[in-house]
Amino acid sequence: MINKFIHSKLFKQIFRFGIVGFTAFLIDAGLLYVLTEFCHIHYLISSIISFTVSLVYNYILSIFWVFDVKMKQTIKEVAVFVILSIFGLGINQLVMYLGVDLLHIYYMLCKILATGIVMVYNFITRKIFIERAGE
Repeated sequence: MINKFIHSKLFKQIFRFGIVGFTAFLIDAGLLYVLTEFCHIHYLISSIISFTVSLVYNYILSIFWVFDVKMKQTIKEVAVFVILSIFGLGINQLVMYLGVDLLHIYYMLCKILATGIVMVYNFITRKIFIERAGE
């Protein structure tokens, strides 16, 4: 049963999603740090910028490599992705604000927590909305 799961489409998607997510996290966290520490941009503004950049990267790889959507995305499908992403950004910003401003946790640690929460949200919503749209 485990061998069957390892060779399943879902396992491959989760594995690929993990690779894409990890590299997107490196982009997100790296850009957040650079913008906040070196460009002296407030961490919440830096977080919006870094999240958006990593989101575009994540979207492109999710469409073409993780969920293997062969057909061209329609305006409606892209709009759904944008709306879902805005919710993801909202979750990210809420976790960052609560962690940093209310609980006084270092912003980079909050970014790790926010990323974990948004990652689960992204996989579920993309699995439901993006992959099904491509079938």
